[in-house]
Amino acid sequence: MSSDNGQRSQRIVLARHAETEWSITGQHTGRSDIALTAAGRDAAVELGRRISGHRFDRVISSPLQRARDTAHLAGFEDPEIDENLLEWDYGDYDGITTADIRAERPGWQLWTDGAPNGETPEHVAERADAAVAHAVGICESGCDAIVFGHGHMLTALAVRWIGLPIAHGKNFRISTGSIGILRWKRENRVLDLWNDRSHLTRAIEETP
Repeated sequence: MSSDNGQRSQRIVLARHAETEWSITGQHTGRSDIALTAAGRDAAVELGRRISGHRFDRVISSPLQRARDTAHLAGFEDPEIDENLLEWDYGDYDGITTADIRAERPGWQLWTDGAPNGETPEHVAERADAAVAHAVGICESGCDAIVFGHGHMLTALAVRWIGLPIAHGKNFRISTGSIGILRWKRENRVLDLWNDRSHLTRAIEETP
């Protein structure tokens, strides 16, 4: 749906899960189902306070507990689960830091090299495209959706939303508990907000 000035009114809010023990240490946390820390749970509640004044038509989450728990603590008890929002499968590198990987494989870059016995960047791009298509498809009437997920996967969604090759994910930084907003500028997909922790309500309510 478009507004009177030709703007499409749909927005997709990306919410990265809050802090875990592995996010503190920098360990790659793919399909390992790591719980939120106490500080992470508090941050998820705070995220909920920041968006409490906004009504979302659809709430979607990764099936992993750190994303689902962030959604629950933010005030969304029954999010729709989308398997395409699972974090990057890091294969042999799950639980390993980038520094340790590069000690054995200098110059390794996830966004171009992928992970042994895990996913390639191309496969992650396909999943990101499918997740974007799903979010767009359920909101064709112009509704707002919020997506709870993971650092690399949400970054992949943002990169693919604006039509960049998946390798450009290396240029995006995303913090735990942060918010991004995908939206439209006329017929063009744009990144309206990224890696924000403090001004969510203002950004969402701002007139297109």
